This record gives sequence, C-alpha cells and structure tokens, in this order.
Amino acid sequence: MNQKTDEPKVAPQQTPLAEILAHIADTSQPLSNAELGELSDLSVDELKDLEATWSRIDTERKRQILARLEELSEDNVELNFDRIYRSAIYDADDDVRRKAVEGLWENCEPSLVRPLIRLVQQDPAAEVRSAAATALGRFALLAEHQKISGENRLRISQTLLSVIHNNDEPIEVRRRALEAIAPLSLPEVTRTIWEAYRREEPGLRISSVYAMGRNCDLLWMPTVLKEMDHDDPEMRYEAATAAGELGEAEAVPRLIELTVDADMEVKLAAILALSKIGGQEAKQRLRTLMTNKSKAVREAAEHGISEMEAYEEPANQRPDESDEPDAD
Repeated sequence: MNQKTDEPKVAPQQTPLAEILAHIADTSQPLSNAELGELSDLSVDELKDLEATWSRIDTERKRQILARLEELSEDNVELNFDRIYRSAIYDADDDVRRKAVEGLWENCEPSLVRPLIRLVQQDPAAEVRSAAATALGRFALLAEHQKISGENRLRISQTLLSVIHNNDEPIEVRRRALEAIAPLSLPEVTRTIWEAYRREEPGLRISSVYAMGRNCDLLWMPTVLKEMDHDDPEMRYEAATAAGELGEAEAVPRLIELTVDADMEVKLAAILALSKIGGQEAKQRLRTLMTNKSKAVREAAEHGISEMEAYEEPANQRPDESDEPDAD
C-alpha cells in the first residue's frame, strides 16, 4: 500500500510589483484593492521602483491612490503604507502632500519630526502646514512623557510657538499649532493659551479651550466651566471635551446639564466626558440616558457605561498595558 504524504501548501502567487505599478499608473483601469494591499511594507528597493513610477502618475490618480490606501489601512490594521506616505509628502501637489501627512497619523517615529517641521515652516500650502502642525501634536505628547529626545521637544515647541505668534499665518494654521503644542507643560505654552483665549478671534478662543483640555492643568477648570454656558455650540463642545480631559468631579453637574443641550454634538461630548470622569453621579446619568429616544445618545451612554465599568475592574483583571513599546 502506498503511504499517503502531505503535499506542501502553495502560497498564493503575488502579482509582480512592476505589474502593480503599471496598473495603478494606468488611469483607464480601476484601482484594485488587492493590488494596492500588496504595497504594504515595501522594501527600500521596492519604494524606489514606486517613486520612479509615481512621478509619472496623473495628479488626480495619486489623490485617489492615497485615499484608497487610507481606507484599506483603516479596514486592516496589519497594512502599513507609511513609506509611501513619507515619500508622498514631497509631491508637487498640495492635496497629495496633505493626504500623505494625514496618512501618517499613527506614525510615532522620531525621524518624522524634522520633515514635519519643514512642512510647517516652508510648505507653500496652508492646508499642508495645518496638517503638519496637527501631526506634530502627537510628538508634543510623546515629548511631554519623555518618549522622545529633549532636542526634539525643543524643536517642536519653538516651531509651533513661532507659528502661533506669526500674525501673517492664516488663523487655521495658528489654531492647529496651538492645539498641537498644548500637551507641553511649559510656561510659554501656558501664556500662549491664555493669550489666545483673550483674543477676539472666535476660532483662536475655541482652540484655546481645546488646548486647555490637552494641557491637563487644573488651573483651566474655572474657564472650562464658564465656557460650558457659551452661546456658540462649538465652544460648549470644546469645553465639555476639555472637562473630560481634566477629569475633575466638579464638572459633573454642569456636564449633566449639557447632556440635554440643543446641539447633538455637545450632548455626545458631555456623555463622553462623564464616562471619563466617572463616579456614581456620572454613572447614574448615563444609565438614565440609555433609555433616551435618540439612538446616538443611547449608544454613547451604553459605551460610556462599558468604559467606566472596565476601568473600575480590579487592576489584576484589566489588560496589561505595561508592554506597550516606547518611541525612541
């Protein structure tokens, strides 16, 4: 009798990179998710091949490619197109550069700090400078927690402060810089937030309240509570969000009032803030909201209760977060 042997499994055949690049450059063909997925984690040599093709691709096609890559990475966390994004931040098209910066939203490699600073300081498009300033915000947070070098901390703070105080910059760029620098516990950051709050420009004032929450200094609490009564729902939204970041129980009664605000976004921000602050009063309010006629409110309240109960579990029953890698 012949003994049966297991046949080796054959891995699915990958499309050659040259063929994929030819396809994505051809505007007469639809973009293939399967082929685009194979652009994940390109080697250095493969990236060079892509860059040679990229320079010949139609601008609108480039925009479509980057948008599709972002969708793919959102659907599959194992896909990584950061090398493509990092290359595309040097593209000639403003929108391509902006999409490339936004595509790097999870990248915390310190080597990205210098390119982002260059974009903030030198890019001709305000929307690209805004996106780059926002991206520097996550590095400001890393710097505050000493996860990146003091040299990078200094570069980031100097760059963002320069933008904020530059009256020739569009307000939107200055707002993004203010929001980005907020995590840094520096005296000049505190002064800058105060100065922005005292400005007559509504956008800067709104961003200053957002920055108060990210700054995590309890000196902001009286201002945050005050702005919960503002006529502008955007300001009430940011005040509720900031209160959640500051985490003080004294904000709970006012946040409970905001859960019946006329603006839905304000309601949802208040619910999220209550779930972050916690406590019996907040939990009771969220339980009540679980029977609200609004589906969005019910779902937010249910999620908030789940988050609070997970946090209240004994430490030895919660997932171990100590193994998260630090950014060098």
